Amino acid sequence: MSDRTAGRGNSKSSSDGRGDEASGRRQIVKFSFYRVDPAWRRLPVAERDAGKDALVAAVDAFSGRLQVRSYSVVGMRGDADILLWQIGERLEDIQALATEVMRTPLGPYLSMPHSYLAMTRKSQYVSPAEAEARLHLHPAESKYFFVYPFVKTREWYQLSLEERQEMMNVHIAVGRKYPSVKLNTTYSFGLDDQEFVVSFETDEPADFLDLVMELRGAKSSLYTLRDTPAFTCISLGLRETLDTLGAPGDPVSAAAAQATGEQWQRVADDADVPEGAAKMVYFAGEQVALVRAGEQLYAVANRCSHANASLADGTVADGALTCPSHGSTFELATGEPSCGPANRPLTTYAVRTEDGGIWLAQREPVPGSTSGA
Repeated sequence: MSDRTAGRGNSKSSSDGRGDEASGRRQIVKFSFYRVDPAWRRLPVAERDAGKDALVAAVDAFSGRLQVRSYSVVGMRGDADILLWQIGERLEDIQALATEVMRTPLGPYLSMPHSYLAMTRKSQYVSPAEAEARLHLHPAESKYFFVYPFVKTREWYQLSLEERQEMMNVHIAVGRKYPSVKLNTTYSFGLDDQEFVVSFETDEPADFLDLVMELRGAKSSLYTLRDTPAFTCISLGLRETLDTLGAPGDPVSAAAAQATGEQWQRVADDADVPEGAAKMVYFAGEQVALVRAGEQLYAVANRCSHANASLADGTVADGALTCPSHGSTFELATGEPSCGPANRPLTTYAVRTEDGGIWLAQREPVPGSTSGA
């Protein structure tokens, strides 16, 4: 699926002084949670595969109008299986995609138990530059996605702007303590039942849990009327998301194959990683940085354990990899940080070259090791 955002907005510039927010630059954001009828799993394998292919094709057909991210909710909740996070410029495109999804052979087996519509807008609680940036969402490549709608009490809106700003300053300060968690705030006033839909992207679910727990102690939380339901989602390509639905006759997943002893997986060509360079690949559902230092090839988790930056974009020197964002340095052999601000080790992987390819496997933890190297 394309990550391009729609470019078809037809709003004209406004002369009423509202500037960018009235000129069509704000985005429509839709969170569509689908549930699959269990009867679908009793269909023949070929029929199920055709339904999956048709749904993927339907969503891909909107890649020029909508940015669509897919997530599996299988195993996370009992009332939803799939999330399509859609970002665009026109309500009509959101509606047209929903129609096309229901026209596919999988459509008769789909229901939408949860649906949230929102828009971006400038926040009044942050700097003008940050407020401007929030008009457009820029999804990260994080593995986990957390979503919940919420409503403020009416008393909140009766407070003075100064009182609200003071509380929000504390709220914002707590959020900045967790740089590995990326926040997206969207607004639903009058568009849907909730007032806000907030979503969080991270590779560290524990950091998100700690963030939310700490925010409960902020005074601003006294003015939250409702902030459920909450959704935990796993980022996957749409076909992979559909494959997590599972049904008799489906091929064994990569994770299941590894559990049964099929450990090694080819992830790249040997020529893809020259000396002193790094390359990001996917292995066992994770982002992994392949790094060649001298004659040695290493494989470590790609996301910096401090602020989630891509280590494949970092620099390689003296058997170490330095994060491009804040300068944390990790020993390639062990994954251990040798220079902060990161203080947590990276997962390391077994790596070998064979038949012109680079192969990875999970590495067994060494007793007493903190890195699993």
